[in-house]
Amino acid sequence: MPLSTPISRKLIHRRSVQCRGYQREDGLWDIEGHLVDTKTYAFTNRERGEIAPGEPVHEMWLRLTVDDELLVRAVEAVTDAGPFSVCPAITDRFQQLCGLRIGHGWRQRVYKLLGGVNGCTHLVELLGPVATTAFQTIYPIKSRRQESRPDAKKPLMLDSCHALASDGEIVKRHWPQFYTGT
Repeated sequence: MPLSTPISRKLIHRRSVQCRGYQREDGLWDIEGHLVDTKTYAFTNRERGEIAPGEPVHEMWLRLTVDDELLVRAVEAVTDAGPFSVCPAITDRFQQLCGLRIGHGWRQRVYKLLGGVNGCTHLVELLGPVATTAFQTIYPIKSRRQESRPDAKKPLMLDSCHALASDGEIVKRHWPQFYTGT
């Protein structure tokens, strides 16, 4: 069900976040994120001059290359547009993500490495949906491979939200071997 009909209003700002997951020929995965902020009106930026309606105020890209275990093997970060000329200078710091595993505690580890003056707010924010996209890309394919094995492990997504609680009806129906309810 969509949102209710709003009171008459005027669009001022648009943030677009798009993420994609790719299976590579070498067995790894590329997870890409793209963030674009635009305004519906022209304004002057002290460093960039006039920014036209629809021209990106922010435009950033991220690519994480990960393995089946969600271990980050490579990182590419690019800032095509930012409010300040120094914005692109921080992208190399995102190499610190190499060797981290996407999973429980990911956001806290990312913020510890790249939060505040150690990174870019927008690229750090983009890592949230990129991580979710990695999981959504890899898990279904990996799950199909594992389900056919007799020694299948507990799926990672169990207990990740209320719908997938180990003692809930969904788990009881779809993964009875991992059901913990009564």
